[in-house]
Amino acid sequence: MVEPTDTSTPQPSDRERAEVRARYLTGLVWHVGAFTIVNVFFWFLDAITGSGITWAHWITLMWGFALAFHALAYYVDGRGLEARAAEAFVERHRTDPDGG
Repeated sequence: MVEPTDTSTPQPSDRERAEVRARYLTGLVWHVGAFTIVNVFFWFLDAITGSGITWAHWITLMWGFALAFHALAYYVDGRGLEARAAEAFVERHRTDPDGG
């Protein structure tokens, strides 16, 4: 017996998933590049003005947290967590439409 295929939720092709993943990686690389260039400039500026390093570390720390979350989002998405969760949600509501 052949089971019917579900066409209500189109699945992206491997090529489409690869393109999305490549865009995410490109965004992360640009973020790392901007982080590095801007923070080197701020550390240099902080070192030559005033009495040593007084404020640049705060910018690096806060931006570093944002960069860490960006990298984490890239890693988690790469594991297909969102797609698996969406599929589980669809399957759960297919078997129990009331959501109970």
